[in-house]
Amino acid sequence: MATEAFEKEENLKVVEMEKVVNGEKAEEGKEEKAVEEVRAKLEQHKVEEAKVVVEGEKAKAKEEVGGNVKMDIEPKTGISFLVKLGDGRQLISVGCRKKKILGLGLTIYAFGLYADDAMLKEFLKTKFSKNPENPTKELYEAVIDSDISMTVRLVLVFRGLTMSMVKRNIDECLTASIKKLTGGQKNEALAHQMMADADNSIKLPPGSVIEITRLPGYVLQTKVRDEIISKVESELLCRAYFHMYLGDDPFDVEAKEGFGNSMLSLF
Repeated sequence: MATEAFEKEENLKVVEMEKVVNGEKAEEGKEEKAVEEVRAKLEQHKVEEAKVVVEGEKAKAKEEVGGNVKMDIEPKTGISFLVKLGDGRQLISVGCRKKKILGLGLTIYAFGLYADDAMLKEFLKTKFSKNPENPTKELYEAVIDSDISMTVRLVLVFRGLTMSMVKRNIDECLTASIKKLTGGQKNEALAHQMMADADNSIKLPPGSVIEITRLPGYVLQTKVRDEIISKVESELLCRAYFHMYLGDDPFDVEAKEGFGNSMLSLF
């Protein structure tokens, strides 16, 4: 009976999420019930499965390097992030992405912002003649507009996400970011390129990792569960993506501030 109740809650949550994402109105009389069921379900399950997957990744990394692996914890979700990725990029800041669904602020994923420390340090020193006392708008914009190698590592937390939902959300967020940067031009076709080739059949249980990396030459590479989905060469797309995390209206203000303070320490 417990398993049946679990599945019923899961199915209801997914149906309600799909309705909201598609702009449809929940059936009359069911919205309040859906909110209560989703709230109870999230309190119990939203992070635990993701933590299990991350712990498995940590164990795998330890085995590969034959020693201790340093991790940092995103405090709002408890999700751990490797301090250094395999390609040498260092963890600069952590945060989480929340989205309102049925009036609830739900945590969708935790994320870590990584960068090549040496490249970032050299870039900042050549870009700014004086050491800033505080993270300024110009400082953030310089990093957003640069070609410095950076990675955003997403660890999915919310149970019930489908690839089609993730693709749709990324398309919408990128389109809005491009619009801000261009003064009103949406360029939906460009935004769509990032996730267009991701197969909707890819499963995304809690703990699934999506990595978006800006490679030299303004190439935005997207990996889903270690599989390369796309490589798009576009300066505007690169700027738009990192603007979502470091721009005027970031997904997580504290994560942006943490990134800014880390930049100051490089001067």
